[in-house]
Amino acid sequence: MKKYEGLFILDTAGREEGIKDAIDKISAEITSAGGKVETVQKMDKKNFSRVADKRHQSGFYVNVIFESAPEAIKQLRQRFVSNTDVFRVMFTHAGEQKEPGVATVAK
Repeated sequence: MKKYEGLFILDTAGREEGIKDAIDKISAEITSAGGKVETVQKMDKKNFSRVADKRHQSGFYVNVIFESAPEAIKQLRQRFVSNTDVFRVMFTHAGEQKEPGVATVAK
């Protein structure tokens, strides 16, 4: 299994109180696809710099780090496209966190 990072923009138009439920649904979808959620980071509600339509002027950003099989990412993407709580989603490979160390000079 590989480690992935999913950036979700939740559609919060008119329902600010449903954010926790939407995050729980996202975690459940990842788990049902065989993944394991490691971290959920609630970022904040942000206004979009470019508004495509008047209904979507802002969104609540959530960052989820999880482990999953590479084949499951395509399946997850299709599930989240049909999910009305998710406005946009982007998956990337999560890089390994390296400890800050002493820089070495090449000779």
